[in-house]
Amino acid sequence: MSNHDPLALDFVQFAVECGVLRFGSFKTKAGRMSPYFFNAGLFDDGARLGRLVEFYAQRLLDSGIEFDMVFGPAYKGIPLAAALAVELARRGRNVPFAYNRKEAKDHGEGGTLVGAPLQGRVLIVDDVMSAGTATRESIHIIQAAGATPHAVLIALDRQEMATENGNDVPYSAVQFVREQLGLQVAAIAKLGDLMEYLTDREADVYQQVLAYRERYGVMS
Repeated sequence: MSNHDPLALDFVQFAVECGVLRFGSFKTKAGRMSPYFFNAGLFDDGARLGRLVEFYAQRLLDSGIEFDMVFGPAYKGIPLAAALAVELARRGRNVPFAYNRKEAKDHGEGGTLVGAPLQGRVLIVDDVMSAGTATRESIHIIQAAGATPHAVLIALDRQEMATENGNDVPYSAVQFVREQLGLQVAAIAKLGDLMEYLTDREADVYQQVLAYRERYGVMS
């Protein structure tokens, strides 16, 4: 169980109210049947996106992570990086942002990068980290541009085993990125926060999430 984290619990409640965090039976990318599903793509209007990046900005500022610019991996990271840059500027911290497109453009400015030039310490912004694949791709892009991949900011740390070549491994994607790739990682909320939220609200769902965590969970 996590330590009490008001920001995380407020975020979980917000995600549930928006229908972004749902309970039931969902198949994950790893082929697991999960009792919950988080889809940041459903923060799909201006008010929700604006509130979402307030959570991102607060967690980022609380973390003490230092950075020079923001990068959003295609596709979900693109609106997150742009909106976070707006929110940071609103709070008095104006930083450049950039993102990639998955298809190289062969006209106009060309290439796969859009926005400010990648330089300095780069903060990667995404929704969740399942296998760490998108993060690894972002790291390669940032390094190829001569900048430093420095940290990752996500909405939810599922705190569960990652998979490599279809097999479960005894560490999470967040742990892999933090310990093997050497990047700092901050999450608005973790699975432990979700479980704390459920404790006094949905006893049956709590038991389902607990069983899932006992099977696939890792502490991070």
